[in-house]
Amino acid sequence: MFDSLTDRLSEAFRKMRGQARLDEKNIQDGLREVRLALLEADVNFKVVKDFVDRVREKALGEDVLKSLTPGQQLVKIVHDELVELLGGDQKGLDLRIKPVTIMMVGLQGSGKTTTASKLANLLRGKHKLKPYLVPADVYRPAAIEQLHVLAKQLGVPAYPSTPDMNPVDICADALVKAAEAGCDAILFDTAGRLHVDETLMEELSAIKAKCKPREILFVADAMTGQDAVTVAEAFDKRLDITGVVLTKMDGDARGGAALSIKSVTGKSLKFVGMGEKLSDLEVFHPDRAAQRILGMGDVMTLIEKAQGTMEADEAEKLAAKMQQAKFDLEDFLTQMRRMRKIGSLESILKLVPGMGGMMKKLGDMQVPEKEIGKAEAIINSMTKKERREPSLINQSRKARIAKGCGMKESDVSALLKNFEQMNKMMQQMLGGGGKNPQMPKMPKIPGMPAGYTLPGTKAPGARPGQMPGQLPGGMAGMMPNGMAPGMGGMPGMPEGMPDMGGDAKKQLSKKTLAERKKKKLNKKQRKKR
Repeated sequence: MFDSLTDRLSEAFRKMRGQARLDEKNIQDGLREVRLALLEADVNFKVVKDFVDRVREKALGEDVLKSLTPGQQLVKIVHDELVELLGGDQKGLDLRIKPVTIMMVGLQGSGKTTTASKLANLLRGKHKLKPYLVPADVYRPAAIEQLHVLAKQLGVPAYPSTPDMNPVDICADALVKAAEAGCDAILFDTAGRLHVDETLMEELSAIKAKCKPREILFVADAMTGQDAVTVAEAFDKRLDITGVVLTKMDGDARGGAALSIKSVTGKSLKFVGMGEKLSDLEVFHPDRAAQRILGMGDVMTLIEKAQGTMEADEAEKLAAKMQQAKFDLEDFLTQMRRMRKIGSLESILKLVPGMGGMMKKLGDMQVPEKEIGKAEAIINSMTKKERREPSLINQSRKARIAKGCGMKESDVSALLKNFEQMNKMMQQMLGGGGKNPQMPKMPKIPGMPAGYTLPGTKAPGARPGQMPGQLPGGMAGMMPNGMAPGMGGMPGMPEGMPDMGGDAKKQLSKKTLAERKKKKLNKKQRKKR
């Protein structure tokens, strides 16, 4: 969502980093670019003015002007101010007193019903609460039925309301029914309404007075831009909302609502909807959002997503299998499926520092998502025995596998070849055979900061003894096409795809050549005999 803003800010900072010294003139020119970038992102003009004024005041301080790296100091100032603009410290839900009562309000079509279900899923999974969904929208056709369907998908109870019931009575009676069912998180899905509709706004006030919800979340569509901020302000004056949820943040919205909402309403952005699945609701972290906007990536979010797909003990077992050369095609298929749960290759690259623009720079060379599906189809056409022992696959088996998945025999051969190379590189990287691990060097990647390596032991959440460059939680085994240092290309990927483990490949090539020479020498000796 912040792509265009990130591109504009990156260009502005690139010019400023090229300056030997910063003075009032080049700071003014740089901040002009920042101001234009924020205005183009649909940020409230008053918010932009205050933001630029604060940055200018700090940037003209002696600490920055006399610094050896004034450009980096300026980026740090902008980062700190962006964090404050986005809400400062992350504000979560108040879960101290049970039952937790949450009221969802907002315009019609903003995504309240789906968000209520997503939030129920989050509370059940992350916070181990037992949610109870309350359909109180008696005006929109099929709104009650929609929430019941979603509740059934989640396996959580829902209040049996009907369109002829009064919304205030539904919410009041739901509190009793939830207590009887032993639920400790109650979510009221109210009807969408305009903030100028006095009758419906009065209905919300009556529900608030009767049920006394601990949280009132205003749900807004990020695509509406500044209108979302204006409506949130009106709802806040009437109901005193406790936070905001922005939906459709995975779309091409310019991000102005997210950047303006805290300054205008004084209420924090608590959650963001990042997709259509019930698991696609993320806690909003201002510091992480600021890092993404400035092109610094978001390693912590990537770590959390990966850890959500694999337990720590499972990651240890996988690493042990790799080290002992027991990593087979069945394990590889499992890792590919886990990676898909994290997101697309492009979304993963955006979270890795310095690689946000990697897909754009690759142009026609970028990996199509269908290539991952192609590799998956080939492996699915194999028997369990073939997956566990790829060496069994001879020419006749290749023909059968190719026919089963609708591919060519050459595709099957390429996958097996690439998998074998990747397996050998994994052993080298993990120090297989009792040798000390030798980590290959990372070649320079366009757009990546000089001297940068992927997060390792210093990264938050890294386990003790974790190798430099290895991502926590078994993520190294899940990264495609060399995203973990030293790993070869993913089987099934097109030829010519850039490989980030170049040195490891050279080492492997030398080793392979040496083995071939030895075999030829043995053949000559046998012939002489």
